Amino acid sequence: MTRLPTVPLEDLAPPLAAALERGRATRMLSSTVPVQVWAHRPEAAQAWLATLEAIHSRGLLPGRLRELVRLKIAAITTCKACQLARKDDSVSDEDIACLSSSDARFSPAEQAALHYAELFAADYMAIGDALFDTLKLHFSTPEIVELHMFCALMLAGGRMTYVQQAYEAGA
Repeated sequence: MTRLPTVPLEDLAPPLAAALERGRATRMLSSTVPVQVWAHRPEAAQAWLATLEAIHSRGLLPGRLRELVRLKIAAITTCKACQLARKDDSVSDEDIACLSSSDARFSPAEQAALHYAELFAADYMAIGDALFDTLKLHFSTPEIVELHMFCALMLAGGRMTYVQQAYEAGA
């Protein structure tokens, strides 16, 4: 049960309901529950979803890379709801079991992004110029900005969902 009440789906403001439906249709959202909690602040919820949608549907980074980063952050934050969700079929169960930034199964760009995500979520003070130099070998500046924003959204979103217990029972 969520720590805050949910707004019934039929009571969502139409723009928020439409954003939620788009998110579910594209697998950007795996659950309606967090949005139903956020719906108490519909404008803020819409802004959050719009940012997620911009990256998910019109992003510069490949879906596989985003999914690896998302799952790496979920593993660090131990958000069960986030760990159970699947957003991109190109990430295998074997990939998920590993998620090591040094594993040869991942491309050099994926390794760099996983390393960045790991530090972003667990030891952000360790992120320095050397890591940005590595990222610049694989990503453009706009892609690095998107990676940074995506990591921030995944870290914050996972923590909000977990703290509010805004997920389905069993997740």
